[in-house]
Amino acid sequence: MVKLLKVTFGLVLAFISFANAQENIQLGVRPYYLVNDMDESSLKKELQLCVDKTPSRTFFSIGHRGAPLQFPEHTRESYVAAAKMGAGIIECDVAFTKDKELVCRHSQCDLHTTTNILATPLASKCTKEFTPAVYDKNGKLIKEASAMCCTSDITLAEFKSLKGKMDASNKTATTLEEYMDATASFRTDLYSQNGTLVSHKESIELFKQLGVKMTPELKTPSVKMPFNKDYTQEDYAQQMINEYKQAGVKPSDVFVQSFNIEDIKYWIKNEPKFGLQAVYLDDDVYNEKDGMQKQIAKMKEFSKMGIKYIAPPLQILVTLDENKKIVPSKYALEAQKQNMGIITWSIERSGPLKNGGGWYYSSIKDAINNDGDMYELIDVLAQKVKVKAIFSDWPATITYYANCKGL
Repeated sequence: MVKLLKVTFGLVLAFISFANAQENIQLGVRPYYLVNDMDESSLKKELQLCVDKTPSRTFFSIGHRGAPLQFPEHTRESYVAAAKMGAGIIECDVAFTKDKELVCRHSQCDLHTTTNILATPLASKCTKEFTPAVYDKNGKLIKEASAMCCTSDITLAEFKSLKGKMDASNKTATTLEEYMDATASFRTDLYSQNGTLVSHKESIELFKQLGVKMTPELKTPSVKMPFNKDYTQEDYAQQMINEYKQAGVKPSDVFVQSFNIEDIKYWIKNEPKFGLQAVYLDDDVYNEKDGMQKQIAKMKEFSKMGIKYIAPPLQILVTLDENKKIVPSKYALEAQKQNMGIITWSIERSGPLKNGGGWYYSSIKDAINNDGDMYELIDVLAQKVKVKAIFSDWPATITYYANCKGL
């Protein structure tokens, strides 16, 4: 009996040790830098009080393509970094290869900017190989450098032979080296030496090991469907779900996403357990004329379809009042009225905010003048827009806020 108790106690200790290792969340210095950079306010004081709080994983924090502010997106290293920063959910954007295998890539045709394919023999298989920029005799650019390499150009085995790099290209380049060496100044190549690419199946197994939930996005194909005359959009949508079933993942641990509302409708009808948490990524708000008003008008219809979650970009959910204070937009208020779960994207996607923050902050640019303003926006999204979760290119930023606020 004593021996049995010792063995049992040892197993318990081993389990606790493993659990603690999985929950050893590390936020680094960036959240503290952002808090200290805030203008003086009650929110700043509140966030400063959490400096010594031990962080834990939170479903409020979603790793957008992993942690691509500093790690090559959709690589194993990027995913592990996101989990280490407390992201409770991590995203694999899903595309398909020439042999109809699913892989993690933001776009079916972005291999030329997100991997080293152009520097390998596989460049000859690209839809369009690299061509340098052309200048006239006065040095004026008359034709940009270009390339196009798609996952559907190569097999899964060939895809796995590549290395991920920071997503970038130099369209003014006259050499391949210049074209590939174009990482934005606010990012870094320090962690781009390995860049391990993963299949969708491998991402599932990795996320299970990391103890996180999963949010795969079925990417809109860049090739004509049906692919090779027999692989339909429905086949593609179903294959993604099947890989979660085969891996024994509970539907409640998966938030399937798509910009294509037909994919959402397909899952709701044919895979209702997964469709229950399907996320409609709404980009029609800015792709169409009067898109905001049209999508607001459709919100009740979306709810009747059975769509429970809607995810527009950051700037759609907030606006400025007459005092230039950040407040919920009409879109956000209508989504609340229709009881839609709101998710948004993507914090830390732009560079420094001192000049307005770029596209993601376009609706509130007049209220932004320093990086610390990011937490003012996050606070409005969490407390007034009442988002369920926020995608971030550096999940620690969201994890810190969520832990401090008890989300």
